[in-house]
Order: sequence, then C-alpha cells, then structure tokens
Amino acid sequence: MSTNGLPCSPRGEQIAAPSPGPQSIRSALAVFAVPNYRRFVSGQSISLIGSWAETVALALLVLQLTHSATVLGLVMGTRYLPVLLGTAYAGVIVDRHDKRRMLMLSSSVLGVTSLAIGASVLAHTVALWQIFVSAAIFGATTCLDNPARMALIPELVGRAMLRQAVTTNSILANVGRAVGPAIAAALIHTFGLGWCFVFNAFSFALVVVALLALNTDALRPSAAVARAGRQLSDGLAVARGNREILGPLVMMVFVGTLTYEFETSLPIFAEQTLRGGIDAYSWLTTSFGVGSIAAGLVLIRWPQTGLAQMIYAAGGFGVAMALLTASPTLAAAIAAAGLVGAASIGFLTTGNATIQLAAPPNMRGRVTALWTTAFVGSTPVGAVLIGMVAHSYGGRAALGIGIAGCCAATCAGLLIHRTWPESPQGQPASGG
Repeated sequence: MSTNGLPCSPRGEQIAAPSPGPQSIRSALAVFAVPNYRRFVSGQSISLIGSWAETVALALLVLQLTHSATVLGLVMGTRYLPVLLGTAYAGVIVDRHDKRRMLMLSSSVLGVTSLAIGASVLAHTVALWQIFVSAAIFGATTCLDNPARMALIPELVGRAMLRQAVTTNSILANVGRAVGPAIAAALIHTFGLGWCFVFNAFSFALVVVALLALNTDALRPSAAVARAGRQLSDGLAVARGNREILGPLVMMVFVGTLTYEFETSLPIFAEQTLRGGIDAYSWLTTSFGVGSIAAGLVLIRWPQTGLAQMIYAAGGFGVAMALLTASPTLAAAIAAAGLVGAASIGFLTTGNATIQLAAPPNMRGRVTALWTTAFVGSTPVGAVLIGMVAHSYGGRAALGIGIAGCCAATCAGLLIHRTWPESPQGQPASGG
C-alpha cells in the first residue's frame, strides 16, 4: 500500500483508483504517449481491419458455396472449437513464455493461412474442406493469440493506465469492425472475394513488423511462471474466489454463447431477412462499428469497471438487441445496429478491464485465457445453435436468441453480486 492510500502493484507501481468523474481528453489519451503502446496498436489496428474484411468474405464465401445457414454456423463453430477446448491451458503457456514472441508466431501462422485460402479462391479451386481446415487452424492459433495479446497490454503501459489502454484498444478494434466491412465490399465488388483474404495476410505481416519494433527494455513483464502441477487449477481458484472475476466470466458465457454470434446471425439477417446481400451486411456491420467507436470515446472519459457496471451494461445490451431484432426495414436495422455496437463495447470493455485489474500479475495470462474461453470459446455452441435456428426460423429469430443471452447474463450477474463475498482488487495469488 502506498503512503497516500492507493494500492501498489508488486513492482511498486501505483494502481489508479476508479475515477469518480470524467477525465480530460488529454488525460484519457495519455496512454498514446507510451511509444511501445503506439507501435503495438498501429499494427493491431490494421490487422483488425483485415480480419473483419476476411470475416465478411468468409461468411459470403460459405453462403455462396453451400447456401446453408447451418453450414455457416458449423464453419464458425469449427473456427472457435479449439478456443473452447484449449484456451484455459494456453493461458498457463502464456504466463510461462515471452508474450511478444508468441504473438509474432501466431500472427505469422494466421497470415499464411489467410494467404493460402485467398490463393485458392483467386484460382477458383477453393473447396469446403479447405475452409474447415483453415477454420480449425485459426482456432488453434487463436488459443494462444488472444490471451497473449490481452496479457501483453499491461506490460506495455503498466497498471496505472490499464483502463485507458483496454478502452482505447477496444475502440481501435471497433474501428476495424467499422472500416473492415467497407473495405471488404470495395474489394469484393472490384476484385473479388479472394483479395479480402490476401489483404488480411498482408495485415498480419504488419503486426509482426510492429512487434519487432517494440523496445523490449521498456516492457514491464511479470515474472515468468515456472512449470508446476497445479497452475491451471490455481487460475480457476483465483477466478472462483473473486466475484470481480467470476461475475464477468459467468456473464460472458451467456452473452458469448447466445448474443455475440454476429458473424453467423448478421449475414443471415442481412441476406435472407432484409434481402440486402453484401451491401446490407456491410452497412449493418459498419454501423455496429461506428456505434462501438462512439461509445468507446465516451468510456475513455468515463472509465467504468466493476461487476455492478457490467450488470447495467448487460441490460442495455439486451434492449439494443431487441430494437435490432424488431427492425422492420434496412434503415431501422442500420440505426439499431449502431445502438447494439455501443452497448456491446460498454459490456465488453467493462468486463475486460474489470478482470484485468482484479487479476494478480502472475495469474493474468490464465485469467485472461478464461475470459477468452468464455467470450470466443462459447462460439462453437452458439454459432451452431444460431445457424440451426436461422435455418429453421429465419434471421430475426437468430438475433432474438441474443436478447435471452443478455437477460440471462443480467440475472447471473445480480445473483453473484448479491451472494458472493467481495474480494480485494488485485488480491495476491495463492500459488503458481
């Protein structure tokens, strides 16, 4: 504990207390004064634009090949099944090894995979089995990539600016969501689907360059974790014993499974319900991203963390989903998609910052891996379910399931908040 009453990290860095009021824009954006963070987000931002361009192209490619919402759900499920099965243990690996080098390896694998699919599409030889294989490789690589990327952020900026870093990183991710589909539409209309995959491969190369440019002497790495028999169970014990970690994880299981399946539900809603095709899907996804960016700019000035704030965010998310589901026209759906994007970023950044601030430094890889499992790993179940519902009942019913996910998350959060003992922020780990 520091002399002025604010807690300190094990490295002696002062941990910022929750802000009671709005920050100035200059203060909120101070994280960009950190050179390593600027380099990191420059590469990540371009890569996320490429990834969203590929996501749009992948959904359209599967629908063109099969005309089946169920197959699309299976492809997305295959993409994320390895995340469900392996990410929790991958968090142990992340805590043991250099996160920057792990990201360089994962980005290289993802880039080569995108390039291979792009070449097959351009050569008109792509087959459904190739898409499933690339989806499985994507999932296996994402097991390590996501927790390593999340756990690297505190090493770039320190805990004092972690809230701002998490929020700005989420904003930039949603810049990708807003810009990527527009680039995808332009590439598809001008050159064809294959160039979206090639563009994404190029963006991963830029990530590797940005990671190579990091000043390793300025990083704030946590101590490497030695091999031990109970590292995974220790991470689970930390999550179970702290409601500020357990609550967001449980809530994300519901929302991740039933609500965050936009890669499956939105293209079906756009193409089959609104009868709009690639243009409608691009407009919906771009509006989602614009809403996310707008909400993120607000959250930079009014940073929110804590389980209670997450409960409010889940409720707002459910209301926005209801508006999108009930939209009678494309124009109404575009407006509602912006609200969904705003609510989505509020829920996601609040939960992400909450668990990272609550996690002990030597457990951060394992805790963020659990978050990735809850968020992304739930997709194999959710995507297949959403695809089957859309196939039988249409895109509107598929989106409607997301409302139930938000309601379930809100109820679960309230239950944990009222019944679970409060744990001190950043409590020390019991092992590992």
